[in-house]
Amino acid sequence: MKTKTANAVSMNPRRVAVAKAERPDRRGGGKGRRHLLGLCTMGFCLFILGLVHVWLRLQVVHMGYVLSTTAKLQGRLEQENRELKVELATLTSPDRLEAMARKRLGLMPPEKGQVIILP
Repeated sequence: MKTKTANAVSMNPRRVAVAKAERPDRRGGGKGRRHLLGLCTMGFCLFILGLVHVWLRLQVVHMGYVLSTTAKLQGRLEQENRELKVELATLTSPDRLEAMARKRLGLMPPEKGQVIILP
């Protein structure tokens, strides 16, 4: 008896039409999914591209700070180098060395017979 009722229901043309209308079309769903997957992939790629752009800009700013600091250090070192050259020239001047030799060591210029010229 159950089989008669089940067969009668399944044979009803109206129910068959309703069942077909409610059933999703499997062929069209793949295009939508591929389109959504493509959009998600493109969005992810754009997101990664944005992150790379921001990281590169931060690197440029950081290198700018490093370059500025290095330029300041170079200027200070060049100034110190000039000062040291002046100090070296002052300390090694012949007049100063002669005065220091006379004062500290008690040296005097050689007399006429003390200098021997070698051939």
